[in-house]
Amino acid sequence: MRNLFRLVSINFTLARFGLDQVVLSIHFFRPLYLLGVINPFNWFRSKDQSQAERLRLCIESLGPIFIKFGQMMATRRDLFGDEITDELEKLLDRVPPFPWIQARDIVEQQLGMSLQQAFRTFDENEIASASIAQVYGAQLPDGQQVVVKIVRPGIERKIRQDIEVLMLLARMADRYWDEAKRVKPIQIVREFETTILNELDLVREAANANQLRRNFEDSPDLYVPQVHWDYCRSKVMVMERISGIAVSDLKQLQAQDVNLEVLSRKGVEIFFTQVFRHNYFHADMHPGNIFVDADNAEDPQYIAVDFGIMGSLSVSDQRYLAENFAAFFNRDYRRVAELHVDSGWVDRNTRIDEFEATIRSVCEPMFQRPLAEISFGQLLLRLFQTARSFNMEIQPQLLLLEKTFLHIEGIGRQLYPQLDLWDTAKPFIERWLSEQLGIRALARGIKKNLPYIAEHLPDLPQLAFKALDRIANEELRVELRSTQLDALKNEIRSANRRSIRAIIGGSFVISASIILGLDGIAPIMVGSGQLLVPLASAALLIPGFYLLISSYFDA
Repeated sequence: MRNLFRLVSINFTLARFGLDQVVLSIHFFRPLYLLGVINPFNWFRSKDQSQAERLRLCIESLGPIFIKFGQMMATRRDLFGDEITDELEKLLDRVPPFPWIQARDIVEQQLGMSLQQAFRTFDENEIASASIAQVYGAQLPDGQQVVVKIVRPGIERKIRQDIEVLMLLARMADRYWDEAKRVKPIQIVREFETTILNELDLVREAANANQLRRNFEDSPDLYVPQVHWDYCRSKVMVMERISGIAVSDLKQLQAQDVNLEVLSRKGVEIFFTQVFRHNYFHADMHPGNIFVDADNAEDPQYIAVDFGIMGSLSVSDQRYLAENFAAFFNRDYRRVAELHVDSGWVDRNTRIDEFEATIRSVCEPMFQRPLAEISFGQLLLRLFQTARSFNMEIQPQLLLLEKTFLHIEGIGRQLYPQLDLWDTAKPFIERWLSEQLGIRALARGIKKNLPYIAEHLPDLPQLAFKALDRIANEELRVELRSTQLDALKNEIRSANRRSIRAIIGGSFVISASIILGLDGIAPIMVGSGQLLVPLASAALLIPGFYLLISSYFDA
């Protein structure tokens, strides 16, 4: 029931800000279009607010999960236009703040001491206010300037409630939507849940920052602020205070004569370095989390903050991605098709030649334009739409990477519209592949696994003899487990539970109707008294409706 109320609340908020038309424009809801016409909020709405402003206010009202989505939209000026992205950029660090008194109480409770004991000075005015946390300036007793990040009070409860709603919708989609097997809505929500809940633990974020700082130590491309571990707790984190120009502040960057071409290229190189060389990447690189050190305008340096969301890939995903990139760069569409089938992203029974022809039909028209004009985000979108006919499955473990790449491309093109993403990335990918697949990679693998091989090699004859002995004596058994069969069993059990709830709920509702409808007989059944009949009916009706509704929504 709580999830149902939240769904109603979300739709009410959309209607309040005049965005109900977005929902009603969907084909499934067009029969309800009249509701938009009679929506009283549309009659008295102020004409002073633009649609972009109403969209931003609506997202703020809906909470942190929706703000995260709005932040991603803010990086795609090429897709949503200037008016909407200018407004949504306010979600990056200008979300309505929570009161200073609450922030002070959280810090003192987490550190176990007063602010006067912990800090020499502490600014009561927040520097930034984001969807998950709020940031203040302070000075340590030794005089170091720092920032103090504080998790919003009560935010975990709100996030878990919205995750429950998303999971409810995902389960319904998984049950009733034909595309569910390909899109994997439940796995996507679970991946998102893990990511955003990890973001609430600031000790984890401090560890993430430390790791990234080590990876880019003494790097001229990226600087990561130092963590002050003595002041870090689950809801409070203290870091070195940095100064720089927001990457979205183009006017200030131009005023400082920053070389924007070099800056945009460095952003792409940093991304590929994190993904392929370190296998540890900052996965929340929206403009609010990136600054620029313009002291050397010809060779500017990025500064990163907010390390709550980090990503990494399996070795196989790394290799498949790199080979896919290289094949795209070389327009080797057959290799792209083969890689998708080999990796399991597309059904193994797919005909390679047909899939190759489909990929070519999408890519060739785009490659006829100058490379600088090709948007990788639009190319991905076209590919996903076309690959639906081949049952191409969404890979939940790659969603963070795709989101980060779209952020990077959006920022790069905003800084330098002529950015040739392909020309910047191709040498890096080819160099990485030669390191991973060549003779040096083989030698490196042998060297890495040599201690393990040396440790277990003496046991190999004995293990082989035991296995052969068990085969000879017919003692060796092979157990096969199918995840799909297990899922089917669970679904049957769940369907049985839903059916039982629906039967009991329906019986309660019918019983309540009978008690109310049998005039003159009802008092004999439940006893005399003016209120007994309606009370008995309500006692059956309320749980009956609850069981019926829960059996429908518990997909």
